Amino acid sequence: MSTFHHPSHPTIPITIPDGLSQDQVLNFHPFTSWLSTLTHSLSSQSTPSHPFSPSPYTLRSVKIQSFDLFGSSRVGFLKLQADVRNDKNEWLPGAVFLRGPSVAMLVMLIPDDDDDDDAPPSPASEERYVLLTVQPRIAAGSLEFVELPAGMVDEQGEFAGTAAKEMEEELGMRIGEEELVNLSEMVLGGGEGEGEEDGGLGKGVYPSPGACDEFIPIFMHERRVSRETLKEWEGKLTGLREHGERISLRLVKMGDLWRVGGRDGKTLAAVALWEGLRREGRV
Repeated sequence: MSTFHHPSHPTIPITIPDGLSQDQVLNFHPFTSWLSTLTHSLSSQSTPSHPFSPSPYTLRSVKIQSFDLFGSSRVGFLKLQADVRNDKNEWLPGAVFLRGPSVAMLVMLIPDDDDDDDAPPSPASEERYVLLTVQPRIAAGSLEFVELPAGMVDEQGEFAGTAAKEMEEELGMRIGEEELVNLSEMVLGGGEGEGEEDGGLGKGVYPSPGACDEFIPIFMHERRVSRETLKEWEGKLTGLREHGERISLRLVKMGDLWRVGGRDGKTLAAVALWEGLRREGRV
């Protein structure tokens, strides 16, 4: 093991295990983003009204315990322990799994009944179906986990581009980025990625903030399709086999989504965002 100091945070020693280099850590965006966000949050304790102001906490050190590589050298995941304590030696839990942001897609399909001569239904009463994926999730101990389509964001941090790419890979649906609506951004404000006004926190839902840095913006895409096309989606096999993906699709009525996807945090977040924005007449 060896120790170095981050160029932007010279007072914080960072210990790394054998096989991992300083450059690999510094080039891993989830690590630099997490460190910047945390130190920004710690600095807010200088405000007299902050509850920790009388005895502020500081980040004393970071110990990277393990890592996973994507390919031969690019860091994919880091597991670390952050030592955060105050002058009274009171500490805060600091076990962290860093993997970076992901995106999730709420894809709603509306049957296009061309043979119906009546006036089209209002948006509030339209029949909607949502596409879910069913795939192995070893971390959850399941070979058939039902969830909203999702994918990790690449190193460039292009959220909309990643969403469009994942929709093509997992759903077989090719769309342009301009056809996506960022529900998280509509609710939380700001642009893609982090926002300065809330300390750099990501514009998305945090499924497990007690242990993981991952945040997930929820995108929406809505389109009309024929009922015949609608039937073709059910059970369709998708995914990149060379990446270990074994995905089948499941079509669910929008009204049943909260129940069918009740184990998936992304799904429940999407339902809450969409229904809240719908009440305000924004979607």
